[in-house]
Amino acid sequence: MESRTKPIFILLPILYFLSLLFISITATQNPSSSIISRFQEYLRINTAQPNPNYYEAADFILSQAKSLSLESQTIEFVKNKPLILLKWPGKNPNLPSVILNSHTDVVPVESQKWTYDPFGAHIDSQGNIYARGSQDMKCVGLQYLEAIRKLKDSGFEPTRTIYLTFVPDEEIGGHDGVEKLAESDLYKKMNVAFVLDEGLASPGEKYRAFYAERSPMWTVIKATGAPGHGAKLYDNTAMENLLKSIEIIRRYRASQFDMVKSGMKAEGEVVSVNMAFLKAGTQTPTGFVMNLQPSEAEAGFDIRVPPTADQEALLRRIAEEWAPASRNMTFEFKQKQSVLDNFGNPAVTASDNSNPWWALLEEAVRSAGGELEKPEIFPASTDCRYFRRQGLPAIGFSPMANTPILLHDHNEFLNQAEYLKGVDIYVSIIKAYASYAEHAEAKGSNSKDEL
Repeated sequence: MESRTKPIFILLPILYFLSLLFISITATQNPSSSIISRFQEYLRINTAQPNPNYYEAADFILSQAKSLSLESQTIEFVKNKPLILLKWPGKNPNLPSVILNSHTDVVPVESQKWTYDPFGAHIDSQGNIYARGSQDMKCVGLQYLEAIRKLKDSGFEPTRTIYLTFVPDEEIGGHDGVEKLAESDLYKKMNVAFVLDEGLASPGEKYRAFYAERSPMWTVIKATGAPGHGAKLYDNTAMENLLKSIEIIRRYRASQFDMVKSGMKAEGEVVSVNMAFLKAGTQTPTGFVMNLQPSEAEAGFDIRVPPTADQEALLRRIAEEWAPASRNMTFEFKQKQSVLDNFGNPAVTASDNSNPWWALLEEAVRSAGGELEKPEIFPASTDCRYFRRQGLPAIGFSPMANTPILLHDHNEFLNQAEYLKGVDIYVSIIKAYASYAEHAEAKGSNSKDEL
């Protein structure tokens, strides 16, 4: 018996060594698994509003930056809201820089309505990665880093400096993140020429790119009136006046939506109006008082205005038709942003060959085997608006083709094959932007002449 067991004990260390060697070789031969694992690790950090775990996300990003030998800086324009700034220095520091922007926060979840844990980053049999932020927009932030990893491994060195910004609070307006960055002295020192930020998934084969976006006008309309018995009919009650306004607004919404349904305009080209809440009545421990007409009623509307619309005319419409003082109505804006930049021009970025940054994007995507759809106006709002407000060209782009649009939805997912393809798309884009210097040199200037 003793003579038979000795060879087994001798073989165990050898087998263990061989298993480690196999794992090492497999990881080397399949770097895609490491790329996906890092993405899953980022997705598992719960950065959902209203209590995002910003510091855990920051630590993760900084660890990735260290592994890539990128310069890093943590800034808190507002306490407990870290903004991570990474820098890949260019060989010509006099050339204006490029910002690759992404936000670390995500929207809340209703966990019970998800098939899988929204912060588990589960991969199903089809290769779909389920997680909040898989599309909006932790994918993009990590794809930037993975693309830089590939570029560095290939020996590529940027001509102009590339900055990566991982910012807080985009999902609640970006006021404590990018807005403060874009107005800071630090931003001026960065000498930025162009910004690339998030876009949307595309259900088709082509990628979507956005040259502008709709501005938010979150409006609360309030009606007042004398309270009365629930059985009494009389004019100008709070509820009656509010319902009149809701019907007027509904007809306006339908007119805008009809243009989208008919194909006359894209979604981002019309004014969207959606009622977010309706509040009225006198509450009791078990419900509402039924025989009392309320003296106040209010409704909130999420309004988004494209830069092609007449915003002043819409403001007059709200004051005169939707909330007229003659019907005992008032209104206030919870958020309102102009469709114009700081210089009085529509906040749009040229989306043709007159803009070298757009031309570079088109060519880079094509070189990586992709194709862009017709340029669009982003239907919602992103951090791009704070850069366009400064008159800076900014494009929204997320490399997700053949993917349903699930941002802010239950069961948000991104297929791992699409994610990996997106990394290669960014390799092409970042290389193109980081190498671009010809236009400035042709003009004999190191300033922002290319703009």
